[in-house]
Amino acid sequence: MKFRNIINSILITTAAVFLVTLAFYVRTGATADSIAVLKTTGMTCGSCSNKITAALGEQEGVAVTEVDVAGGWVLVGYDTKAVTPWILAEKISGAGFGSNVHQVLTPEQFKQITGRDIGRKASSSGGCGGCGTNGGGCGSNKTN
Repeated sequence: MKFRNIINSILITTAAVFLVTLAFYVRTGATADSIAVLKTTGMTCGSCSNKITAALGEQEGVAVTEVDVAGGWVLVGYDTKAVTPWILAEKISGAGFGSNVHQVLTPEQFKQITGRDIGRKASSSGGCGGCGTNGGGCGSNKTN
């Protein structure tokens, strides 16, 4: 009986150590305590939106992204402890688009202005098929 208790104690201790160790490696989702309003140029279609969203999604601290292709705006909800709005604009520029920080808002200011929370009304659209092709497309603003 003592042997069984010792084995159970070892198993429980091992499981506890494993869970504590795992907790240090789990990346929790970012929470948006600020919203960057970025004026962005060179977007032509929904595929551009997807490209920008993917580039920003790789950045630690980004919680949510909304892209308005027609208006030339990118809204990014982010954690100010992990990233700055200027780094976000650089990420967009690195994806092949022009981008500048226009304004930084708190989630409360954003809700007061728009009447909604960030990420609640994300638009989705299809791509043009231009990205990475000879037909121009995302970031190029070429006319054929």
